[in-house]
Amino acid sequence: MKEGIHPDYKKTTITCVCGNVIETGSVKEGIRVEICNKCHPFFTGTQKILDSEGRIEKFNKRYGKN
Repeated sequence: MKEGIHPDYKKTTITCVCGNVIETGSVKEGIRVEICNKCHPFFTGTQKILDSEGRIEKFNKRYGKN
């Protein structure tokens, strides 16, 4: 690697609005995020799949599925 062209890589923390703190390495210091694996619905199991517009029924009606 050439000297003097690479950014300074250091330890930093990623802080979520839910309060979760993750230590990692980065060129930035003090990274703040709005959502993480502790509060994201997919990872917490609170994800809800809604078919509010009846898209499945509409598809089945259009293409002859009952």
